[in-house]
Amino acid sequence: MTARSSWVGAALAVQLMLGACGGGDAPLVIGVAGPFSQPRGESMRLAAELARDEINRAGGVRGRPLELRFLDDSGSTDGAVSVAVALAEDPAVVAVVGHLTSGATLAAAPVYAGVREPVPLVTPSASSPEITHAGDHVFRVCPSDLAHGAQLGDFAWRELGVRRVAVLFHNDGYGRGVRRAFADRYRALGGAVLSEDPYLPSLSTFGPYLQRLKARGAEAVLVAGNRAEAERILATMDSLGLDLPVLGADGLTGVQSPRGHNAAVYVSRIYTPDAPDAANRAFVDAYREAFGGRSPDHRGAGAYDIVHLLARGVQRVGADRSALRDYLAEVGGEEKVYDGVLGGIAFDENGDTRARMVSVTQVAGAGVMVTSQGGR
Repeated sequence: MTARSSWVGAALAVQLMLGACGGGDAPLVIGVAGPFSQPRGESMRLAAELARDEINRAGGVRGRPLELRFLDDSGSTDGAVSVAVALAEDPAVVAVVGHLTSGATLAAAPVYAGVREPVPLVTPSASSPEITHAGDHVFRVCPSDLAHGAQLGDFAWRELGVRRVAVLFHNDGYGRGVRRAFADRYRALGGAVLSEDPYLPSLSTFGPYLQRLKARGAEAVLVAGNRAEAERILATMDSLGLDLPVLGADGLTGVQSPRGHNAAVYVSRIYTPDAPDAANRAFVDAYREAFGGRSPDHRGAGAYDIVHLLARGVQRVGADRSALRDYLAEVGGEEKVYDGVLGGIAFDENGDTRARMVSVTQVAGAGVMVTSQGGR
């Protein structure tokens, strides 16, 4: 390294440190981590940008412009660790919005905790029950898989009236969590879980699984996984003449049925762009105007709320990682509940959201038009 490059590097480090401490009018930097090269990351990225633009048009935070630093983790654990290292070691970054998936969040959490000044992390959609124990700097605005799985179990038993369900689950933390919570609740109500078959997205065909559950007399299928696999499963069901209702958690958001498919698809979710409250209507209208008529999903709504919440925190306690973490821990306690497009945001002692309602809605099948986008 030359003397000049060494001096430039030192000067840049000083500027970043001053910015992180709130000095001058340097931008306030928040990291945003997710699979932005994939469709499931699009709503999260766009909604975060919308929140940033709104904040900056209103004068920024403490007179400083808000800057979002987007880093793509590809939804993988290795990618998440690399992104976390880059963000955690940048002194200008005061907090991180992300990661989108549970596996990425769990892999990244120790990195954010392991630096001299731990980074507060707020995820819009990482729903694994393990997130509860990921550390006192990790927060989330979504409920865990336990809430989604249990609600789907109730719905299958009480609303659909089915008594024999087969389960196909993506063999990752998300799929296993939804599958376990569903099966526990459904069995407790008296239902029979005929099979619990794991799969990986690279599976060449779902035919053998579906032929077996058809032979066993399944009355419905739970797909504990993502949109892409669910759409393949629906297409294979059609080819086999298997006309059964399909249930899934929020990983199926945006699922599209094959043309002419009549069997209903039901998805549990915490957010719908059709919610009539004023805050959501304003958000959805602004999102659609900014992004060509597209609608946000739960990841976008969560990211939008988190950016605004973090900005409110910095306005309240300053651009210090530790102070901001302590602020988040008191949201819903000493600090007032944040009223966002998801509803009231408040955190419990584990950083989990309090009292987030999960509903089950028919999103595909005869007579239903699908309006949401993306995958988990």
